[in-house]
Amino acid sequence: MTDRSMEGRVCVVTGATAGIGQATAAGLAERGATVFLVARSRDKARTVAEEIVRATGNDRVRTVIADLAVQAQVRAVADEIAGLFPAIHVLVNNAGIYTRRRELTADGIEMQLAVNHLAPFLLTHLLMDRLRAGAPARVVNVSSEAHRQGRIRWDDIGLEARYGGLRAYAGTKLMNILFTRELARRVDASAVTANALHPGVVATTLLFKGFWPIGWFKRFLRTPTQGASTSLYLATSPAVAGVTGGYFKDEKQIQPSAAARDDEAARRLWALSERLTGITAV
Repeated sequence: MTDRSMEGRVCVVTGATAGIGQATAAGLAERGATVFLVARSRDKARTVAEEIVRATGNDRVRTVIADLAVQAQVRAVADEIAGLFPAIHVLVNNAGIYTRRRELTADGIEMQLAVNHLAPFLLTHLLMDRLRAGAPARVVNVSSEAHRQGRIRWDDIGLEARYGGLRAYAGTKLMNILFTRELARRVDASAVTANALHPGVVATTLLFKGFWPIGWFKRFLRTPTQGASTSLYLATSPAVAGVTGGYFKDEKQIQPSAAARDDEAARRLWALSERLTGITAV
């Protein structure tokens, strides 16, 4: 029997034109949802949207274009989505980036910090009224087990003094969980839940172009469809209705690192993120 449990639900997926994001968007469309693909490339977004429509038979797949490294574009895409639908039911903050060398965005912010943490922080805030209107709604943040090696350098948040690609990546994945934890504390779970997840080690462009240039061991990794399973579980399953502030792996809630459970750090990161994005509290 076909699962059409997301009929009438509006879902937003960032980084939706490849890998885990594309598989997540396809899974939501397959379940009957209206799906927004947030992507940087218009041509690629159009191609992927057409592929999803053909594969699922669901023509309610839309594309919105933004470079999430640029805060003005995050704001513009939020306005575009909010202008089309009065309520949003699921936001999957999936987009992520890895850079070997330190790069700055147009806003003067270190690239991984901007895309991996500040973009989902800002987009979630800008869509919060629509998420509350869609209650019960869900925010799903894609983090990583790399967070266990993460550390936040409060005196050098952009790692200007000692940049390392893996150091920056692990730090932003830790931020994803701290953001999720603080968001869950601030928002009534009966209206909006927020959970983070580790998708597994997945054969994606980020992995092979970012971490390892040679993919001889690709056959041992998860496919994007397998990697999307926990994102889809948190976005759709009745089993986690009302569950908030959790960290999941393989569709099971697990305990993140001690640093990811530091509520004072979560509050401090929230305040810092507000300053870096120019917004106020939820």
